[in-house]
Amino acid sequence: MKLALSFLSEYVKLPTELSAQEYCDRMTITGSKVEGYEIAGENVDGVVIGKITEISRHPDADRLQICRVDVAGERILQVVTAATNVFVGAVVPVALDGANLPGGVKIKSGKLRGEVSEGMFCSIAELGLTLNDMPDAIEDGILILPEDAPLGMDIREYLLLSDTVVEFEITPNRPDCLSVIGLARETAASFGLKADIPTPAVRGGAGKTEDLIRVSVQDGELCERYCARAVKNVKIAPSPLWLRSRLRLMGVRPINNIVDITNLVMLEYGQPMHAFDYRTLEDAQINVRRAKAGEKMTTLDGVEHELTDEMLMICDGRKPVGVAGVMGGENSEITDSTTTVVFESAVFNGASIRRTSRALGLRTESSGRFEKGLDPETAPLALARACELVELLGCGEVTDGVIDVYPAPRTQTLLPVEAERTCKFLGIEIDRATYEEILTSLDFVIDGDHVVVPFYRQDVLDFADIAEEIARIYGYDQIQASSFSTPATVGGRGVFGEFVRSLANTCTALGAYEIQTYSFIGEKYYDALGYASDDERRKSVVITNPLGEDTSLMRTTAVASMLDVLGHNYNYQNADVRLFELARLYRPTEAELPEETRSLTFAAYGNVDFYSFKSMVEAVLRSVLGEGTLRVPAFEILPTTECYLHPGRAAKVVSNGETIGVFGEVHPKIAENFGLGTRAYVADLSVEALFERRVELKKFSALPRFPAMTRDLSLVCDKTLTVGEITKTIVMAGGKKLESVRLFDTYEGEQIPADKKSLSFSLVIRDEEKTLTDEEADKIVKKMLSNLEFHHGVTLRA
Repeated sequence: MKLALSFLSEYVKLPTELSAQEYCDRMTITGSKVEGYEIAGENVDGVVIGKITEISRHPDADRLQICRVDVAGERILQVVTAATNVFVGAVVPVALDGANLPGGVKIKSGKLRGEVSEGMFCSIAELGLTLNDMPDAIEDGILILPEDAPLGMDIREYLLLSDTVVEFEITPNRPDCLSVIGLARETAASFGLKADIPTPAVRGGAGKTEDLIRVSVQDGELCERYCARAVKNVKIAPSPLWLRSRLRLMGVRPINNIVDITNLVMLEYGQPMHAFDYRTLEDAQINVRRAKAGEKMTTLDGVEHELTDEMLMICDGRKPVGVAGVMGGENSEITDSTTTVVFESAVFNGASIRRTSRALGLRTESSGRFEKGLDPETAPLALARACELVELLGCGEVTDGVIDVYPAPRTQTLLPVEAERTCKFLGIEIDRATYEEILTSLDFVIDGDHVVVPFYRQDVLDFADIAEEIARIYGYDQIQASSFSTPATVGGRGVFGEFVRSLANTCTALGAYEIQTYSFIGEKYYDALGYASDDERRKSVVITNPLGEDTSLMRTTAVASMLDVLGHNYNYQNADVRLFELARLYRPTEAELPEETRSLTFAAYGNVDFYSFKSMVEAVLRSVLGEGTLRVPAFEILPTTECYLHPGRAAKVVSNGETIGVFGEVHPKIAENFGLGTRAYVADLSVEALFERRVELKKFSALPRFPAMTRDLSLVCDKTLTVGEITKTIVMAGGKKLESVRLFDTYEGEQIPADKKSLSFSLVIRDEEKTLTDEEADKIVKKMLSNLEFHHGVTLRA
């Protein structure tokens, strides 16, 4: 939410000595977090208003003119220009010698074709403005100002370019602060000032509203309140400078007086409004109803949408003319020929607006406000303010009376006055008078022993909420630190917590940095991973009131989040990266709460290949599952397929016959989706599965009493045969006397057939009861070779 301090000053008079930084600091500490502030117009400096008194042709350039300009200075200046729309008597912005313009442009006096030029005339673009800001200007010509513009005045002052604009980060529970009036209340309470918020006054007199339009609300659950009022003899025109400037400073593009009025009221009161062209409303009706399944409507952005029966629509007697709370229809928009308008000020169900907005792919300022929940008491005030502005600008005649459909008015929340309890709860000492003073400064009303909560404070529901209001205005920085009144409990991790930390320590020892990413993701992350539309992993817990489309789901995998972080690191040119995350995953269930699990996601790129990454994964697995035995390994690594992994470079981890994770090289297309321009590797392991299979006690093995025999075998086999299959056959044939088997070389080349490969293994053979002879060791090896040839056609390399 952007707030121009000049707009704020209409409601709260801040001390003149208060700096912008001091204002921001105080507002932040009282709960209205400030993202930052900017001094609007500071990139325009040294531009004043001047009047052209004389024009002559340039002697050496047909397209240049020499102008004499009066800027109310000590002398008349000379400016050489190529502009074609200047004339004697024209009042124009003049950038003087040393002036600064947007984009880092600096103006200096000099000569143009031998003639001195002591400045430059400015167009709207050179002042950082557009035709929306200055509709009477010529887009590619010099800005011509009114004849009565004061010569020598700073252009920033004349065009209202200078202001301080503060940007607030408004939390979802405070929709009332998405308005100038809401922030004015907060400012007044924060600085101990009084907010002067006048009640709009409307003269009316153009007939009765009810004689022009009828309103019916068919779904009271989705439309809590609907107010309407008409304006006749409308004169569509650009808004005055002060209104255009105010909108521009707060980030809204001026359009015309009627639309600008609705936008200004939305900024001022936080209440979205809409204006319909009365002549487009068939049967002179407004019906608030759900859409009919398959019904279609084209919105103001020119896009046709197919509607569902879950969407709330604003309709006339026959057709939809607007998507409630989201966007108006093209068939009822205000045009230059509009003569009568109907203003709408309503309160719609936030959840319904959110679903409709998502379904139609339309995210607007209005929908964002409705989603957070609005105060129904503000709707008629905002409507009155819009009509007051119509009369102030002289752009129409307002009818008498308001159509107000409000079948179930809200009641105000009443809470007990608990000053003593609040002090004890917060650890502060204030008397009841101070307690009441703080609450009344926030627009709460003290009625005997009760606190009456304002309608617009829907977030205040109980004692803790009142205590928070006291604490933030009293000042969090003023609350003294104190000891607990009871002995603190000794904290510690449980067995599972210690296990998770041990995993983190192992990953850190492998050179990886731990990261933490949000558990909120969007559908685009599943798309980026290449999940099929019917993939079970797409079934996610949907967040009711998300921050945005990309944070609307609780993730079922952390791989997308990890690859996103890898992509950021790659784009920041980090050459060698190893990361891990012990992430939380959420799967929807039939129960009220989702199933929450943990995963270990490990990833790397840079100085790593598939085999070195595999060794890292194995190190993690061995630290948890142990080594197992040669015949009964703690885990197996087998080939697999996974949509986001490279085919042929993907593996699964199997333990006790169950897959507990996958790892491999990221598929090139998936890597491209996440901005990765290099080979990257990722592993995804189930923490719960690892925890269930963990080896808690290390078994002692005595040192061997008898020496071992070693044998090296160089085997020739088909290229398609895996090392794992050969190893398994060797182990089965070697029996208990085979202590270890290790691959130490692979070869493909001229000395073996083209469809073959050579694998070299090192064997360690030992008998725990006696010293083996060469003959006994050779017999074991012979059995291995026989089984390898029988099962796989493997032969000993010559």
